[in-house]
Amino acid sequence: MDVYPIILAQTKFIQREDLTYPFEERGLQFGDGVYEVIRIYDGKYYLLEEHINRLFRSAEAIKLELPFSKEEITDLLLEMLNKNSMTRDGKLYMQASRGSAPRDHVFPGDVPANVYAYMQDLPRKTDLLKTGVSTITQEDTRWKKCYIKSLNLLPNVLAKQEAKENGCYEAILHEDGLVTECSSSNIYLVKDGNIYTHPATHRILHGCVRMRVEKFAEDLKIPFVEEAFKLESISDADEMFLSSSTSEVLPVTKVDNTVIADGNVGKITRQLQEAYEQDANIAKHVV
Repeated sequence: MDVYPIILAQTKFIQREDLTYPFEERGLQFGDGVYEVIRIYDGKYYLLEEHINRLFRSAEAIKLELPFSKEEITDLLLEMLNKNSMTRDGKLYMQASRGSAPRDHVFPGDVPANVYAYMQDLPRKTDLLKTGVSTITQEDTRWKKCYIKSLNLLPNVLAKQEAKENGCYEAILHEDGLVTECSSSNIYLVKDGNIYTHPATHRILHGCVRMRVEKFAEDLKIPFVEEAFKLESISDADEMFLSSSTSEVLPVTKVDNTVIADGNVGKITRQLQEAYEQDANIAKHVV
């Protein structure tokens, strides 16, 4: 996935190779910053407003002042599509840190935030959307402010790596026997026609696609129950799926050694996939 040549740095467009920061950069040294990943379909952003709103919520939560308004960054990101002649499926990564300053735990004074954004091609996971994925379970060892989309992702990275080393797509995290979310996605369990998922508290990231899934369920008249389910409930699940900007609505057909129901993608998951495609105006269906 090569990076497109024009990137955003602060509020200016530059060539990607011209982006440099001093070695004393708070995002590098402290993970002192926030980020967003925005899906692109056929050269158009999906859920752009929702992602920008969350970026500002995350920045406010860590007392980080961004160098633009919501309207200004929206215009810049739209302009970035045009400057790169982006017409494919892809993603945009955007990061904001507390800037460059001599290393000190205390916030530096009068230092502007470092902001950059770049885009890459990213094809849809059409095969996995049809067949589903296997997952493992892991203890949730993250901090207690997971609603902030922070650069501090080491526990998530370790969980995701453990999943890969076990031949799995994701790691399902749990705390005191209750499932929270995955290393890089939200997780859901379907039982008796109801969708269960952890409530949108500080213990999980409030996924933009998660919010959309809730709306899809409401439109389809499928009960969406914000209630954490237990690890032991997985063996009796009718369906499971996860969601994120890069995974969309992705079926989970196996957790550890447990096959979910008959191992096939369930009816409700299929309905949500169809709703997602219609909402994102995706022409190429996977169902």
